[in-house]
Amino acid sequence: MNKDLSRNAEGWDDSHEAYHQIMDAIVTQKLAPSQKVSENIFADLFGISRSISRNLIEQLTAKHFLISVSPRVTQVAPLTLMEIKQNFMLRKILLPEAFALAAPKVDFNALSRLAEDIEEMLPIEDDEIALKVLKANKRLNLLAVEKTGYPLMSDWIEQLEDTAMRIYWLYIKINKSFFYSQEQMEMTISIMKNDEPGRTRQMMHDILTQTEDRILNSIFSQEQFYSQDLKI
Repeated sequence: MNKDLSRNAEGWDDSHEAYHQIMDAIVTQKLAPSQKVSENIFADLFGISRSISRNLIEQLTAKHFLISVSPRVTQVAPLTLMEIKQNFMLRKILLPEAFALAAPKVDFNALSRLAEDIEEMLPIEDDEIALKVLKANKRLNLLAVEKTGYPLMSDWIEQLEDTAMRIYWLYIKINKSFFYSQEQMEMTISIMKNDEPGRTRQMMHDILTQTEDRILNSIFSQEQFYSQDLKI
């Protein structure tokens, strides 16, 4: 292989791996909401070059997981009640339609295997398992919507699912349990298999509404969380 191409491939691998490590740290609050970050901090924490750190800061800022407070200050995006409500609002708009559109082309065997994988990880006994469950749940949702025929919709949903992982992390840490039941997963797959778009849309909207209520009731008790970061 050409040496320049080899170096580029290695650099891409380093960047790709570091991106996911940083996202894991944001989800698990090892990088806490509103915590200051920089090229040097990322380079030290994740063992990457400053140029890769700079590129990742740009990527994560564009996706709103980091925010630029000033030309010299970048922070992890806040996590407040407003962010949580916005996330659920947008997911209740996009996910029901995406599930209905993609249902005729879904790989239901792969979907069922992922649901079984999640069930086998339960109960949640530590942070490592909690993160694995959240990642598997994200893969399940993305697999369910990947064949909508609208790539931009899928990209938006993936970004929303990454933010949802931050939200669900709070619930899992407080309750030591998963927020979906095996019965809900089986019902979702069954309704999608029957290719009933109206029922699929209604089911997804109902599940997201129930999940939002469960999470908000579990986490919030004071109005200060409308503006204050939620840290666990």
